[in-house]
Amino acid sequence: MISRKRKGFSATTAAVLLAGGMTLLGPASGAQAAASDCEGGSKGFIDISDNAYDTMARQVTLYSEGINISLQYGNIRGVQRGWALIAGDVQPGNQVWMDWSQDGGHNWLQCGPFTSRNGENKTSAAQRTSNDPNWKFRACGSTRSGIHCTSWW
Repeated sequence: MISRKRKGFSATTAAVLLAGGMTLLGPASGAQAAASDCEGGSKGFIDISDNAYDTMARQVTLYSEGINISLQYGNIRGVQRGWALIAGDVQPGNQVWMDWSQDGGHNWLQCGPFTSRNGENKTSAAQRTSNDPNWKFRACGSTRSGIHCTSWW
């Protein structure tokens, strides 16, 4: 697993995160995995339809943009899996990705970003869920107003 850890949060960013709990003001620090690092079975991820939706675990709604970024989960190919979805008035160039942690959110693999080419809904690859309390997901997306992430699930 590739580890990712956020560093260098400013006091302003921390205050916004505490107040809103879901929106990041700037780009994530640290490197990210390419979409290809979590597609086609890599690291246990599987490719899914960009129209896939099931049970919503977490969401960020951007009312001014008409966009919803959500963490979904459901049964795909006989296994419960989680994935990120950006839906609504999606614009070309909007992105979605899913962060996956095996240590409670301290370090994570960023699966994506996956970019909407024609303004269509877009999903990340899907990863199996687990009852292990350290196994966590969150959905993130990039829109004209910045980067937005759900809380960990």
